[in-house]
Amino acid sequence: MTIDWAGLRLAAVTAAKRAHAPYSRLRVGAAGLTSDGRVVTGCNVENASYGLTLCAECGLVSALHATGPAERDDASPALVAVAVVAGDGDALLPCGRCRQLLLEAGGPRLLIDTAQGPVRLDVLLPAAFGANDLAARSEQG
Repeated sequence: MTIDWAGLRLAAVTAAKRAHAPYSRLRVGAAGLTSDGRVVTGCNVENASYGLTLCAECGLVSALHATGPAERDDASPALVAVAVVAGDGDALLPCGRCRQLLLEAGGPRLLIDTAQGPVRLDVLLPAAFGANDLAARSEQG
């Protein structure tokens, strides 16, 4: 699958324009390409308590699930590439919480756009905790 990085960045910039960022004034947009060829987007939504703020990547993953097939299974579309940008179009790296969220939406081979070019998520989130870790621990319990 060919990834149109410029198109993903443009979709992320468009999403950033919809951000609700009255406190930090940092508008962030995220756009992701799915395995079935769709582009889904999200933007940050701040809250006065800051801790309840939703990152753009959270909106992106929510949109992935909200716009996907009604019946989800292991073959459901996953993210294959993600661009996260500030309102000015400059690439931003996802925070740790969002890297974990993206891991479960796209897996370790998910490509993340950076200022230096695409990087696999497993490079940005080495030794990640995942579903296999939960399964192994619950069987011990």
